[in-house]
Amino acid sequence: MALTIKPPSTAPVRATGSPLRRRLASSPWLDFAMRRTGGLLLSLFVLVVLTFMVVPLIPGDPALAIAGPDASAATIERLRQELGLNDPLLVRFADYAGGLLQLDFGNSFRFGDPVSGIILSKLPYTAQLAVSAIVIVLLVAVPVGMTVGVLTRGGRRRWLDLGFSNVAGFLASLPPYVTATLLIILFAIVWRVLPAGGANSMEALILPIAALAVGPTCAVARVVRQETAVVLEQDFMRTARGRRLPALRLYLVHALPNLLTSTLTLTGLILASLLGGAIIIETVFNYPGLGNEIIQAIIYRDYPLVQGIIIVVGIIATLLNLLVDIILGIIDPRTLGAKTHG
Repeated sequence: MALTIKPPSTAPVRATGSPLRRRLASSPWLDFAMRRTGGLLLSLFVLVVLTFMVVPLIPGDPALAIAGPDASAATIERLRQELGLNDPLLVRFADYAGGLLQLDFGNSFRFGDPVSGIILSKLPYTAQLAVSAIVIVLLVAVPVGMTVGVLTRGGRRRWLDLGFSNVAGFLASLPPYVTATLLIILFAIVWRVLPAGGANSMEALILPIAALAVGPTCAVARVVRQETAVVLEQDFMRTARGRRLPALRLYLVHALPNLLTSTLTLTGLILASLLGGAIIIETVFNYPGLGNEIIQAIIYRDYPLVQGIIIVVGIIATLLNLLVDIILGIIDPRTLGAKTHG
């Protein structure tokens, strides 16, 4: 019996996997969007659950804090019933989560007004501090860090390198409230050139913004200085210097774009910390933002207001980090595949 051998097939091999998988593989932006959407939803779920479970652990009875120490037991019990504090935990969480799905944060225990309205009235003040601070961080930290990196290239000016690293490291390590206190002592008490608090004038914003921006500016400047030293030793920079390009073009066109990835990554982390720092700074300067509001809400055990502020700040911080990731993806598309980024 003759044995027949079939020639190898020359038909093209089809790509394996589902159409969705092939589409994701060919579209990094779509893959990025799907991953980050899932991450945002998970972060939001965890944030909602944690705020609901943790905030009621604040010591004290909200009904007693609102009614006052001289209130009768009957009055306190009636107030607890009105606030829903006697309802089972699952019922309270269902009401809480159902309200959030309708963008309803509930009513303040203390004022009886919608929490969303209170937050919207205070958020612009906090945003003004945080946005002003991050603008100062970027406008100051990047030029200063690059300048020090250029001046100390190749081990030059060792004294400048050590002095900058020590001073910037010390200022970056100071807690915001310590920086705020020192600024008040110097500029409001000793020299009396700036007001110590409030928001009645542009001068009143100088110290809070400075207290918020000093630490992050020094932290970013140190990173930029280190990255500048690394970039300046790369082969393409040696080639550019060999062509005797003008200094402005050499550093702005060739060096700066290679610094942006690490700088923006750190900036994304600092953005979230600036929101938390702004809340602390506001209490020091008696600034009428979310910081003062959440402190008063904690004192009066105003659970809906505390939960609403935490959720709003958490969402803003998450969206800001997403914005930084998008900018990084535009500058360097390779970062879109970093599944653990952000």
